[in-house]
Formats: sequence, structure tokens, C-alpha cells
Amino acid sequence: MNPITNKFVSTLEFEDYQQFENMGVFPLFSPVEANIKYITLPKALKEGLIRVREMDMSGSVPNLTVSNKAEIPVFLLDGEELAGAKQNRVINTSILLKEKSDTIIPVSCTEEGRWSYTSDEFYDSGIMMERNMRARKSAAVSHSIKYCRTYESNQGEIWDDIKNMSDKENVHSSTSAMKDIYKKKMKDLDEYMKSFSFNPRQNGILVIINGKVAGCDLLSLSPAYEELHPKIIKSYAMDAIIQGKRKNGNGQHSYDDAVAFFDQAKRCDEEKIESVGYGWDYRFDGNNIVGSSLLHEDEVIHMSLFKISTSDKTGNISSMSRRRRFRS
Repeated sequence: MNPITNKFVSTLEFEDYQQFENMGVFPLFSPVEANIKYITLPKALKEGLIRVREMDMSGSVPNLTVSNKAEIPVFLLDGEELAGAKQNRVINTSILLKEKSDTIIPVSCTEEGRWSYTSDEFYDSGIMMERNMRARKSAAVSHSIKYCRTYESNQGEIWDDIKNMSDKENVHSSTSAMKDIYKKKMKDLDEYMKSFSFNPRQNGILVIINGKVAGCDLLSLSPAYEELHPKIIKSYAMDAIIQGKRKNGNGQHSYDDAVAFFDQAKRCDEEKIESVGYGWDYRFDGNNIVGSSLLHEDEVIHMSLFKISTSDKTGNISSMSRRRRFRS
């Protein structure tokens, strides 16, 4: 792990543990001063500061065009879903959009059964990809970066994951939309949300599901994290709901396990690539850990780390020839 991210991780402070059902959360705080200012995607969309559109009228599954009219950068979170246009998409990696810019961003489809316009532009769906799907996507994107220097996901795997999640939760969607699963499970998700409220100055969370560390998300700016907190909690909560309570794990916390998770992450192999927007994208790959951090001007803007099984990390990454099948 690079020195800047290492320092960011090493200085994190843990708040009192919170728990609901089979999911536990350590609120995380960073004493590292953040100098780079930015606004989040939901805020920028709400205030009409950015426009997200298809590449052209015919569209392109793995890419969208974003016009940032704001005077400051706009942060797009890895896994955030954009709804509308020809089909819903999720963002493939965290991006700090340059102010007053037009940018082509890498995305993945989360609505296999639709390819027709429902709106001219995209809007914030209010959700992000479920944690386990994010982990698998992160591994696939890191593989693509390492071997092809592109931010491609394994689109077929994502569609399979959505189908499996729909079947498990007994959700029917006419367009195979990930968003419909969240809509069906919203009552359950709200119960998790009530138990994991935002703490003042909080920068992120480390999550434990069924007694095992699931992952973490951290942002440099506490106000930005506060705006994204509901999405991030729902992402992990959906994983907890899908897993269900297990006999050998109920989400009980272990501070030592949390510290060990970060220590293990520091030993991950690292791949560096220039970001789509500002800064550099660092990809982490270790023993059952994947993740990334976005750095700009020696600051960690966002970092995510996930526990992942060996089979999920290596067994489901398709060949590049299969990836090309999903290009438009």
C-alpha cells in the first residue's frame, strides 16, 4: 500500500460499535486534514450542476457522458447507481470530476431487460450496488486495469448476480433491474438504517456481517460521507439480508479482527492507473481482500476495501474476449 493511503489507514479512529441483527458497524474517523473540496453526485444532480447522459442517441452500455457545470469537483462513488435513459447503470470506480468539464465515465448495466429511453438524462436512484457485488466488480475492474489498462467490469457476472439476488429474495422485475430488489426490501433496509445513524465528523464505516469483517468505505470529507451514508449502509445491509443469520456468526464485533483487516490490507499488492477525473486510482489485491483508493494531490479522497472469497476473486473473472461481447 502506498505511503499516503497507509498513513490514512494507520491514523483511523474507531467509535463505539453498533449492531443490528447480523450486521455490526464501527464508525470510523480520520484526523488527517482534508484540503480538497468537492460535492457529491446526489447533491450535484439535485442542484442541477451536472448532467449525465448516454454517449449518443444509440447509447453505449459501458460508458456515459457527464457534464460538470459546477465551480468545484464532483465526487462519484464506486457502485452508485444512476437510473433512467436507456437502462440503469452503476459507476465502475470512484471518480473526482474536474470542474467545468465533460467526462466519459465507465459504468456497468444493472437493468438487463431494458434498452429504451425512459428519460433524456439520468437521475440518482438513491441506492448503490450490494456489497458482495461491489467486491466482485472491484476484482473484475482491477483485473481489467492490470491487463488492459481499462475500467471494464465483467458485465455478464453482474447480470448473473442480480438474477441470483432476485431469485433468492423472491423478487420479480420485468426488466431485471437491481433497483426493484431494493424497492421490495426497503422495509427491511429501513430497519438497518435506524440502527446505524451518522455520527458528527464521521468519515466512514467498517462493517462486520455474521461475525466476519465484510469491508469498509471511507471519504476524506465528513460532510460528503454524511450525504452518502444512507447508500453505503444499504449496500452492506442488503448483503446482510441476503446472507441471513448464520449459526456460527451473529455479527458480534471484534476490534482485533477489524485492526487485523486493515493490517492485512496494507500488505496487498497494488496497481496504479491515472484516474478518469482528477488524481490516481490505486487498486488493491491481497489474500481475500480487494479494493481501491482514489488519491489527488497527496490526499485520499475515497477508499473501499472488501473481503472476498478466492473463488469470487479468481474463478469468475472472464477472458477479455468475453468482456468485449458486452461492448456497444
